[in-house]
Amino acid sequence: MDNNNCTITKPTILSLAACLLSICIALTPNISIGQTAASVEVKSGVTASFRGLSVVDDSVAWLGGTNGAIGVSVNGGTQWKWQKVAGCEKCDFRSVFAFDDRSAVIANAGTPAVIFVTNDGGEHWKETYRLNDTNAFIDGITFTESGTGIAYGDPLNGRLLVLSSSNRGGSWTTLPADQSPEMHPGEASFAASGTCVHMFSDRHWVIATGGTVSSLLETKNSGRSWQRISTPILQGKNSTGIFSFYAASKKNWIIAGGDYKKDTLTTDNAFYTRNAGRKWRRPKVPPRGYRECISRTTPTNKQYVLALGPGGIDISYNNGRTWQTYSNDRQLHVVKHAQKGTATIAAGGNGKIILIR
Repeated sequence: MDNNNCTITKPTILSLAACLLSICIALTPNISIGQTAASVEVKSGVTASFRGLSVVDDSVAWLGGTNGAIGVSVNGGTQWKWQKVAGCEKCDFRSVFAFDDRSAVIANAGTPAVIFVTNDGGEHWKETYRLNDTNAFIDGITFTESGTGIAYGDPLNGRLLVLSSSNRGGSWTTLPADQSPEMHPGEASFAASGTCVHMFSDRHWVIATGGTVSSLLETKNSGRSWQRISTPILQGKNSTGIFSFYAASKKNWIIAGGDYKKDTLTTDNAFYTRNAGRKWRRPKVPPRGYRECISRTTPTNKQYVLALGPGGIDISYNNGRTWQTYSNDRQLHVVKHAQKGTATIAAGGNGKIILIR
């Protein structure tokens, strides 16, 4: 019993209770005082760096990463089946959206800008979009329940690249240049976790930008017109801005990011709004540094919000007003909550996968 700092000299009820309590605390993984969730690391068996993640429900999840790695799990993330797309073995799949264990959409970050779709669990992939422009870079993909989706990428000729699909990624239409948002010099977007794009409905979209200018671009008519929403997040350099956008509702939003070259900097790295960006509020206690992904999580059926980055994971119990340490897990880039269900999964460098419970 010395390993647990408990020595029993008299078999009293009090001493036994004290020992049992100390043993329970020692054996509880990654839980700090006040927390109601724990994280469990899974051995993935691969060394890819993951930034693309889609959690469908409590059973099904898909991952995308470097060196063409694509993974699918049908048991809540405890086991994964790994595969690659023929001809894209060196691709970096940072954008992933899955509908079920059979159907998923993935996109390469970089040149060529290419999108693939599978409807047989990844046994076969069909290329449904390709752009060979050396400046092309897809930053994110998302869909609504109806199968309407958008993909977007860094600006080409001063305009944001925006694609739309009405058939779960089976084909794509490029938004005309005169309808695409005009970007400031040095303004682009980040594909750090694929979470800078959100669809409230088939027609209502929000895209977050970063760099010299970091704003939210909002359309309520499928891209025919756009509104630019200014944000106070750290910006002005190509390493700064919004890296993740989270919407709990149409008006309740959180943005997080900072400067990835100064990942311990807490200055202006997160803000929240309760009125769709008309007024932004700074957290009383910010995340502990640069954060590249935000997601809700639902331990014990309560909605909490996680923000992660190179320095670990922070949690907010009050929708972004204050943040505190959840864990010091390193190398994590992306965290997602199930579209339907309560599962939350995080992933990152060197094949790291974390199940958050």
